[in-house]
Amino acid sequence: MTQTIQFAPLFGIDRLITDPALRRPLAGQRIALLAHPASVTADLTHSLDALAALPNIKLSAAFGPQHGLRGDKQDNMVESPNFLDPQLGIPVFSLYGEVRRPTDAMMDTFDVLLVDLQDLGCRIYTFITTLRYVLEAAAKHGKSVWVLDRPNPAGRPVEGLTLREGWESFVGAGAMPMRHGLTMGELGHWFIATLKLDVDYRVITMQGWQPDAAPGYGWPLGERTWINPSPNAPNLWMARAYAGTVMLEGATLSEGRGTTRPLEIFGAPDIDARAVIAEMQAFAPHWLKGCKLREIWFEPTFHKHAGKLNHGVQIHCEGPYYDHAAFQPWRIQALGFKAIRRLYPDYPLWRDFAYEYEHDRLAIDLINGSPLLREWVDAPESTPDELDAWAKSDELAWKEASETFLLY
Repeated sequence: MTQTIQFAPLFGIDRLITDPALRRPLAGQRIALLAHPASVTADLTHSLDALAALPNIKLSAAFGPQHGLRGDKQDNMVESPNFLDPQLGIPVFSLYGEVRRPTDAMMDTFDVLLVDLQDLGCRIYTFITTLRYVLEAAAKHGKSVWVLDRPNPAGRPVEGLTLREGWESFVGAGAMPMRHGLTMGELGHWFIATLKLDVDYRVITMQGWQPDAAPGYGWPLGERTWINPSPNAPNLWMARAYAGTVMLEGATLSEGRGTTRPLEIFGAPDIDARAVIAEMQAFAPHWLKGCKLREIWFEPTFHKHAGKLNHGVQIHCEGPYYDHAAFQPWRIQALGFKAIRRLYPDYPLWRDFAYEYEHDRLAIDLINGSPLLREWVDAPESTPDELDAWAKSDELAWKEASETFLLY
């Protein structure tokens, strides 16, 4: 009797570690690594340690993005310092500290930069902005960039409005929809083509990754261990919902920071969540496919509404309720905002504060790459069809434009 054996996909770092032929061009070069806590091999060794153990790799520097190389800075705009790695004795430069773009002095420390970052497939997640910045710096300084590719855990679906011209920011790396459907390696090719960068770029592709395969639909669920790429990204369900729930960072509602299910829930002490769910179901029931909404109560231990009892909603995008093709997290969260606006017309929904180093524009607009989403929520007569028409046009255009860059 023949038994079928399925092997877990190999990520870019795994292939680089196990295949000497892939590493051969790195011989004699000064190597730097851009990584974070989720940058691990299949046996959960941090990529910096795995590379340092190889005899023919000369590590000369490392870089950490937002939240740090190995640490876990909890919130946005909590900066990491530069430091000297105590084991390897190499400098570790922060790209979320005094600078967010590598300086000329930082670029002088290496010949080839390896980028091993676990992304969430969302335009807002700042690791893709950091990728853009290092590609631009590499083109300026004549350096090489290799992306050690990892899965897009949200898979291939595309959703949301495209960032409008003039709305680029640290949470808006380029003119793409909120949920972009690409891997980091693919996005690197898109940045290079779009920005017309002259840079030596290579992707160490994954082996065996099937973005449409159940049950993970992007993440090899049950085959690879989930490591938080940022402190409030604790599981696959958060990653699926994030393209919608990230908009809560621009709202006064709690996104669940200070609870064990951040960015899967939303709520506030002064809303009736049962009424909100009913209004969402009445206003645009077709946007709620592929998941289950559940009324909850929660009390954050820190962050918004800390120490207060919040009435809220949990978006369940796991188990029997999840339909990968039907799930639309961006529309679901837009609908949550709209329901609150319809129930409480004067509710102070939008949070006015310095967000990711931007002081003059509302965070909700920066997150969406334009004011369109906020204006749709606030307009008393706006309909689901109006937002659908804008978004579908952007989504179709992005699918056509990005198809050229698909590696899997």
